[in-house]
Amino acid sequence: MLIQISSGKGPAECELAVGKFLKVFMREMKGVKIVEEVRGQYADCFKSVVLSVDEDVNYLDGTIKWVAQSPFRPKHKRKNWFIDLSIFQEQAQVEFSEKPIRFETFRCGGHGGQNVNKVETGVRAVHIPTGLAVVATEARTQHLNKKLALNRLAEIIAKQHTDVQTLAKQTMWIQHELLERGNPFRVYKGMEFKRIK
Repeated sequence: MLIQISSGKGPAECELAVGKFLKVFMREMKGVKIVEEVRGQYADCFKSVVLSVDEDVNYLDGTIKWVAQSPFRPKHKRKNWFIDLSIFQEQAQVEFSEKPIRFETFRCGGHGGQNVNKVETGVRAVHIPTGLAVVATEARTQHLNKKLALNRLAEIIAKQHTDVQTLAKQTMWIQHELLERGNPFRVYKGMEFKRIK
């Protein structure tokens, strides 16, 4: 499971709240790993942090409020700073292996010399876990067509994985932009970041 802690488009104070909450969260949870971080403009400040956790943390999804005087702008009137915590499911990577592939052979026209339409040189490869199928008929032998089909399947599965990862990152970025200021599920107060709700 992935967790994104984000300051949204908030100022440096929100970035500091992300850093402070990150420390609290790392103490509260076990087996947390930082997957990605975008640093803010000051020390201990983050625009966003993505964490990987082993346990179910769906109850943490929502807005976190930090009530404190700005350490960067002491005369600033605002004292309420908001950050977002969003939960995402990790995308499982499909490992490419020849074991879950079913090969089918068939007669085909085209190259093949004397074997055209007499010998089954065409190969259809089906990746059973995903249902993806490719055909190779260019080569004169079944063996070479099998290799071509395997290479095509490997390329398609790699591209699919890249597309899924890209979509997941886009979804996380959109969530980063959708910070709701209000209705927090947790509230912290002061520079010591003491939980009051």
